[in-house]
Amino acid sequence: MPEPTRLRLPIAPTAQGSSPVSAKCGCHAVADRTAGADAPVIALVGAPNTGKSTLFNALTGSRVTMGNWPGTTVEVSRGVWRSTLLTPSCTCTDCSCDSSDEPTSLTVMDLPGAHSLDAHSPDEALTRTLLVDGPADERPDLVLATVDASRLAHGLYLVAQLRELPVRVLVIVTMADVASQRGVTLDPASLSTTLGCPVVVVDPRRRTGLDELAIAVRRILTTATPTPRSTPADDDQLVLDDDRFTWLSAAVDNGTSQPDGHRRTLSDRIDRWVTAPVVGPLIFLTVMWAVFQVTTVVAAPLQQALDGLFSGPVTDAVAAALTATHLQDTWVEGLLLNGLVAGVGMLLTFVPLMALMFVLLALLEDSGYLARAAVVTDRVMRLIGLPGRAFLPLVVGFGCNVPAISATRILPDARQRLLTALLVPFTSCSARLTVFVMLGTIFFGNQAGTAVFAMYVTSVMLVVLVGLILRRTLWRTMGSEPLIIDLPAYHLPTLRLTASVTWQRLRGFLKTASGLIVATVCAVWLLQAIPTTGGEAFGEVPVGDSVYGVMAHAVAPVFAPAGFGQWQTASALMVGFVAKEAVISSWAQTYAAEEPAPGQTGVLGEHVRAAFEQSSGGHPIPAVLAFMVFLLAYTPCIATLATQWREIGPRWTLFGIGMQLVTAWVLAVAVFQVGRLFW
Repeated sequence: MPEPTRLRLPIAPTAQGSSPVSAKCGCHAVADRTAGADAPVIALVGAPNTGKSTLFNALTGSRVTMGNWPGTTVEVSRGVWRSTLLTPSCTCTDCSCDSSDEPTSLTVMDLPGAHSLDAHSPDEALTRTLLVDGPADERPDLVLATVDASRLAHGLYLVAQLRELPVRVLVIVTMADVASQRGVTLDPASLSTTLGCPVVVVDPRRRTGLDELAIAVRRILTTATPTPRSTPADDDQLVLDDDRFTWLSAAVDNGTSQPDGHRRTLSDRIDRWVTAPVVGPLIFLTVMWAVFQVTTVVAAPLQQALDGLFSGPVTDAVAAALTATHLQDTWVEGLLLNGLVAGVGMLLTFVPLMALMFVLLALLEDSGYLARAAVVTDRVMRLIGLPGRAFLPLVVGFGCNVPAISATRILPDARQRLLTALLVPFTSCSARLTVFVMLGTIFFGNQAGTAVFAMYVTSVMLVVLVGLILRRTLWRTMGSEPLIIDLPAYHLPTLRLTASVTWQRLRGFLKTASGLIVATVCAVWLLQAIPTTGGEAFGEVPVGDSVYGVMAHAVAPVFAPAGFGQWQTASALMVGFVAKEAVISSWAQTYAAEEPAPGQTGVLGEHVRAAFEQSSGGHPIPAVLAFMVFLLAYTPCIATLATQWREIGPRWTLFGIGMQLVTAWVLAVAVFQVGRLFW
C-alpha cells in the first residue's frame, strides 16, 4: 500500500450554510493518483454495497472494480477530485463564480468496506489503522461516510464511531430512490442536526448530487475539527454500544419517516424465488448457462470477421510492407507474420466474445443479481463445511484469479485465508474462457455454450472437492461461519456504469494481449527459430526440430494417457504457464510456421482437430474434454502465482503448484480413459 500523504489544511474559514446550487461548474474528473503533498485528503468509508467505490469513480474518473459483495475493495485506492466548486476562494451560494477558474484538487482515498471500526478482518483493520491508529498527522482531513438510505440505521453505526473521533465527518446518503420505493421519506436537514455533521444525498450511479457534495466538502474543510460526540465514561463495551444504538435510533427517527409495518417490495417478492433453497440454485444455473450460450452464439460471426481481417488484409498488408523493404523471406517475416500477426491476431479475435461476456456479467452485477448468486452458492458451500465468506473471493476468481487472492483478506481467520487462496486457482478465470470457447466451437459446434458452461460447473465441483480434501486433512479443526451480506435492491442497470465496468475489464484483457502476450509470442518465436542441429539456419528450421519443438517432444509423452500427447498440444500447455490466453497464440504460431499437410487448408481449427484425432487414437471428444479439464485445474498464470507468493508465502505457493499439477493430470487421464469407452 502506498504511504499516506502528509496532510495540511491551507484554506481559510468561510461562512457555513447550505443552498441549492446549479450544475454549472461541475467536476473535472481525472485519474491521477495524487493531487500534491499539500492537497487536502478525504477518505471514503462505508459498509460494502453502499455505492462507495462507485462514488469514488464518479469523483475521480478512476476505474475501481465494483461488486455487490464485501471484499471487492481490499486495498486503498487513490484518485484526484478536481472541481471549481472546491475552490476555497469561492464563497457564493448560487454557483455564480466563473467556471473557467482553475479547479481545486483533492486527493481521494477509497478505503476497504467496513461495517464498523472494530476490526474483524485484515481489510477492516486497514481502515481502522488509517482512521484511528495511525499517526495523527497522516490521517485524512475529512471522512466521507456513505450510508444506504433504505437501511439507514445499519450504516449509522459506523458514523457513530466516527463521531466519537476528532475528525471531520460528512455523511453521504445513497440509495434514496430505493428508500422512496419502500415508503421511506428522508429529511437531510433534520438528520444533519441530530448527527452533528453535514448530510448530502447523492446518487453515484446516475452522478446526481455531486455539485452539492463538492460545496459541502469545501465548507467543512474550512472549519475547525469538531469536538467528538460525548460518550459514557463506562469502559464496558455493552454500555458503549447501547449508547451508540440509542443515538443512531434517534437520528433515524428524526431524519426519516416510515410507513407503519413492513412494505413488501418487488425485490422481496423476487428474492422469495431467487434465493430459495431449491429453486434458487436452478435459476442460477439457468442464468449462467444462458450467459455462455448467448456469448458464444452472438460473438461467433464477429470472431469470424476479425479472423478474416487478420488472416486476409492485415497479413497481406504486412507481407506487402516486407516486400517493399526487401525483408521478405527473412527472419523478420517469420517474426511478424508467424509470430505477431498469427499469435496476437488470433487472440484479438476473441475481443468481441470477451466484451459481450463482460457486458452480460456487468448487467447481472449492476442489477443486484450476483449478490443473490453468492447467497445461493454459499448455502451449498457451507453444507460441505467450507467457510461461508470464503465464497466471495471465489466469485471474484471467475473474473480473474489475481484480485480474488487479494480479496481473501476479508476473511478473519488466517487458515481460512490460506485455504481459500489455494482454491482460487481452480476457479475458471476469463483467460481460460477464450480457450474453452475456441475448443467448444471447433468440437461441439452449436453446443459450444453448453460445453463452456460445463467447464464452469466442473470448476465449482473442483473447488468443492479439493476444499473438502484439504479441510478433512490439513484443516480439520477449522470452524465455518455463516455468510453475512447486504442484499442490494434490484436496480435497472445504467448504460454509463455497464459501459464503464465492461471497458475496465476489457482493457485489462487488451493490456495483457498487448504486453505479456506480445512478449510471450516473441519468446515462442525465438525458440521456434533456433535450430537444434547444425544443418539449419536461424529462422528457417522446421518447428519440430527447433528448441521449442524438442522441448515439447520431451514433455508430450506425459500427456499421452490423457489423449493429447501431440507435441503441439503439449507446447501450448507449456506456454500456458505464463498466461492462459497464450495457449491460443502458441497454437496459431506453431501451425502458421508449419507447412500445411496434404488435404489441409491451414486453418487453425482444422489443425487442432487433426492433432486431437491423431493423439487420441480416434477419440477426439474425450481427449479435448480431458485437455479442457487439465487447462482448468493446472497451475495458473504467473501473475496469480506472484500474488499467491505475496499473500501466503513461497512454501504454500509451491505446495499449491504441486497440488494443481497432480490434480489436473489425474483428472485429465480419468476423463479420457473413461470417455473413450463411450465416444
